[in-house]
Amino acid sequence: MKKFRCYLCVALLMLFAPVLQGQSRDAVDTALVSKFRKEGLKNSKVMEILSMLTDVNGPRLTNSPGYKNAANYAKSALESWGVGNVHFDSFGPFGRGWFIKKFSLQVMAPVYFSVIGYPKAWSPGVKGTHKTEAIYLDVKSEEDLEKYKGKLKGKIVLFDFPIMPKPAFKPDATRLTDSTLLKMANAAASSRSGGSRRRFAAGAPEMLTYKKWRLCESEGALAVLEGSRGSYGTFYASAATVPTDPTASGARIGAQAANAPEILPQIVVAAEHYNRLVRQLQQGLTVKLELAMETEFTKAEDGFNVIGEIPGTDKKEEVVMFGAHLDSWHSGTGTTDNAVGVAICMEAMRLLKVAGVQPSRTIRIGLWGGEEQGLLGSTAYVKKHLGERVADSVKLTMEGEKFSVYFNTDNGGGRWRGVYLQGNENVRPVFREWLKPFEKDGTSTLSLSNTGSTDHIPFDNVGLPGFQFITDPIEYFARSWHSSMDMYERAVEADLKQNAVMLATFAIGAANREGLMPRK
Repeated sequence: MKKFRCYLCVALLMLFAPVLQGQSRDAVDTALVSKFRKEGLKNSKVMEILSMLTDVNGPRLTNSPGYKNAANYAKSALESWGVGNVHFDSFGPFGRGWFIKKFSLQVMAPVYFSVIGYPKAWSPGVKGTHKTEAIYLDVKSEEDLEKYKGKLKGKIVLFDFPIMPKPAFKPDATRLTDSTLLKMANAAASSRSGGSRRRFAAGAPEMLTYKKWRLCESEGALAVLEGSRGSYGTFYASAATVPTDPTASGARIGAQAANAPEILPQIVVAAEHYNRLVRQLQQGLTVKLELAMETEFTKAEDGFNVIGEIPGTDKKEEVVMFGAHLDSWHSGTGTTDNAVGVAICMEAMRLLKVAGVQPSRTIRIGLWGGEEQGLLGSTAYVKKHLGERVADSVKLTMEGEKFSVYFNTDNGGGRWRGVYLQGNENVRPVFREWLKPFEKDGTSTLSLSNTGSTDHIPFDNVGLPGFQFITDPIEYFARSWHSSMDMYERAVEADLKQNAVMLATFAIGAANREGLMPRK
């Protein structure tokens, strides 16, 4: 029996030797993590970086002057820390840049108030200051369109039905609970990557909306107001609408496109103010508005990403990469979506340089443009440098064959609580090792599921390991995501510092491990 037990022990050791060996190879360099912590928690630059991206160079609408200023700042800062080969990498034709030079909208009668709102991106302006009446387009059917013919010329049209904000019975700022993290840890892999941005089939509501736009254009309306979701004066402004027949085939033209048709000036208004205007008009009152709206387009040109790296030593042709999207929407300063991600990535590069690392593999940073218009920057980068998917097959470039892993940061300014494994069970034991220094901070969850559509998706779509961190939502969806209040104050300083330390730890772990990161 004793001899049998001895044989059994030997057999078990042989069976689990590869696993144990793999775990030991991926053990965290605790001395290096201590360096990251000391610099990243006591001498952090992450909030300084964030302020430069938001207060000074925000917002960062793709190809706008703000985006270019932020890109120049990021390039200069990375170079000053000793990051190498920092350059702008074109992702191909994008379209026009755009910015606001002046905007105000005020109600002059029946009582005065200043309207909370903002132009939609790539909306044309109006010349001079206009005083005119408002009219509510109360259209529920095509027959209703007739009663507005001959009445819209020179008027400011309230285009939408009112949107009633809901009472805030739940707290806006939340962290992921233990029970939610447990569900995430037990979740199965998603059956799809979540990378597509779908265009829904045309129906009667879409056709009626299109005809409403055509009526406003043909009747010569001065501008269009749209009510926004949100509450307490927060609103959400994205791209201007280019009215397109929903039954027409072919790709839709975005407002930024060089060949976009002329459209009406478009303004998003906070729900409370929009609804008040509608109620005044429904009571038969004459509503007089004063509008000043000056916008400017810049020439159509290629969009670009910001790329930099710490060159590797013996395996420098193999690449570990992390990144975040640099672009934002324009009514706030794009803090949690996604200046926090850029600041974390830039700070992680700084921590790596301050620690004096000499990684085996090259560590590369990517700050992406055009994410808000459909993952344009990261998708083009993957296709140009790493490979592409055609139907059900993937063809990787030589660079793609040597690519190890991509870590993405998006989804707000809260603390990272773990990693979405993107259905890749093979990386679980590796990430488990790298999370050990952060377990006491509540960061230990590994979930097979996928967080959805952001810049890790193009990497995952060609079979390369691409991951997104599980992030405490804090006020991301309630107050900041795409909103006018996505400002510096929405970021949580302690969380950003911790995240940068964790990202530097993951990057050096991937750069120095024996093999490339396991693929699906």
